Amino acid sequence: MDQVEQAGLLAREERPESLAGPDSFSVQIADQIESFVVAVTEVARGDDPDSAVPYLLLQVSQLLLAGGRLGAHEDIVPDERYEPDTGPDPDMDSLREALAALLTPVDVYSEVFDPYVPHSTPVAARISDDLANIVSDLRHGMAHYREGRVSEALWWWQFSYLTNWGPTASASLRALQSLVAHVRLNTPLAELNGLDTDSAAEDGDLERQAGRVMAAEIGAPLGLTARDAR
Repeated sequence: MDQVEQAGLLAREERPESLAGPDSFSVQIADQIESFVVAVTEVARGDDPDSAVPYLLLQVSQLLLAGGRLGAHEDIVPDERYEPDTGPDPDMDSLREALAALLTPVDVYSEVFDPYVPHSTPVAARISDDLANIVSDLRHGMAHYREGRVSEALWWWQFSYLTNWGPTASASLRALQSLVAHVRLNTPLAELNGLDTDSAAEDGDLERQAGRVMAAEIGAPLGLTARDAR
């Protein structure tokens, strides 16, 4: 191979993903997403939270690598103007409940809605809810991918990464990393002062609590009142 051919090969290897063919990128993203969905489903079938937490930490970290690639990629435009129907979304309740039972002692954690809002009020969140919601988003895109609508799948994964599963995965990663650190450093978990830490709390409690924070941090700056929000 002469120097010209070597230079051409090096240029292709260093070419940004946005300039490369879509096939390798889409396959890699789909593989990472499918691996995460399968892994979380298998974890939910287990009964050992001690091994589940570090394994989930690894899986969420790897998923966020795929998310970072989607976020850094140029805007993906689907082939069709309107999103094709993928049928009813899969029921996530069984997965959510299995994860909640597995993670009961450590499921609830404290999070802020937007870290760039000064003096953000912490809200309670659940790792089990986070993971089930992430899987739901990813499966929606996977339905497009399996039907051969690759650009639609990539568009959905990119859009939902920026709007939902990306922030959710980042929050749950922080919680999982903190849990592993508490265990490895032999430091006890503190009570979440003022937040719901009862895993048996009513389903709507966390949503109402988050809604109040969102209204205060988003509605007030926009001049929206509770009546306006309705």
